[in-house]
Amino acid sequence: MLAALLLLTLKADVWLQPGAAHPGDLVLITVDALTHAPTGRLGNEELTFLPAADHAHGVWQALVGLKVDQKPGVLALELSGRDEHGALHLGGTLDVLQPAFRHRELTVGAKFTSPSKKDQQHSARDQVAFNEAFDRDFEPFAFTHDFVWPRPPDLTAPFGDIRVLNGRKQSQHFGIDLDSEVGDPIWAANDGTVVMARDCFASGNTVLIHHGARLFTAYFHLSKFEVKQGQVVKAGQRIGLVGKTGRVTGPHLHWGVKIDGRWANPTSLLSMAFVAPPAAPVVAAPDLESMPPTVPDAGISDPSTSPDASRGTP
Repeated sequence: MLAALLLLTLKADVWLQPGAAHPGDLVLITVDALTHAPTGRLGNEELTFLPAADHAHGVWQALVGLKVDQKPGVLALELSGRDEHGALHLGGTLDVLQPAFRHRELTVGAKFTSPSKKDQQHSARDQVAFNEAFDRDFEPFAFTHDFVWPRPPDLTAPFGDIRVLNGRKQSQHFGIDLDSEVGDPIWAANDGTVVMARDCFASGNTVLIHHGARLFTAYFHLSKFEVKQGQVVKAGQRIGLVGKTGRVTGPHLHWGVKIDGRWANPTSLLSMAFVAPPAAPVVAAPDLESMPPTVPDAGISDPSTSPDASRGTP
C-alpha cells in the first residue's frame, strides 16, 4: 500500500512506501516542493533526508528499516521543513502489521553450532572487515534507478526465519536465499561501490556494495568474484558466480540488505519506487507457506532475543 499524507500546506506532498509495513521492512519517505532537507522522526527513529535519486528539484527522501522486533501498531511520522512560503510541519502515520516470520526446527551438523577455534579466529577477522566496510557516512544516493533482483526470484528461505537448531540454539535469518546452481551469474541490484570482496568463514566469498545513504546490498557464498573492492558497478552488472562457499550445505545466493547498521527485508527494497512514487507496490510479499524447507544458511544469523537482533552482523 502506498500512503499519500494530508499536510498542513497545499504546496508540499509526502509519500510513505509502503503505507503499512511488517517488522524488518524498509520504509521510504519522499517529500517534494521543499527548499531544504526536512528533519523529523518515524516513531523513535531519526530520519536523514537526502536529495532524491532522480535529483528532481525540491524532492527529498529518507530510507529507514523497521526493527525485526518492532511491535505492531501505529508509528507517527513528524517532519519539519521549509518551502517557498516558509516553515511548515508535516505529519502522518505508518501502520506496523503483525510479523510474518516462520518458526522452524532444524537438525544440523556440529560446524553450524560449534565452530573450531581456528574458525572462530577467522570469523573474528571477518567481523573487523565487515565493520570497516559498513563504516560509511550518509553519502548521496549513488543510483538513479529502482532496485532489481540479483538473481531470478526463486526464494527458498525468506527474511526473518526464526530457527531452532538441534532443539537448542535459536537464530534468525537476516536475508533471503535464492535457489541457484554453482556458476549461475549474480548481478548488482543497483549502482554503487564495492566495499568488500572477501573470503569469509560463515558467508564464504562475499561481496558488499554501498549504494549511498548507508544502504548496502550483500551477496554471500559466491564461487567466483568478478569485481574487486573499490570498483564502481552499475545495476545489472555481473559481479560474480553462485557457489556454496562458507557455512552452507548447498549452492544458493544469500542476498541481504543493510540500512544504517540494521539488516532489513530485501523484498521490501525491491518494492520501493525511488524515481517516482507509484500507485501500487511493485513487488508482492512472498508466500511463506509455499516455500520448501531448507537447510540453514549461517551467513547472517543472530539470537532473536537480543534487544534489536537486526543490528547483528555476520
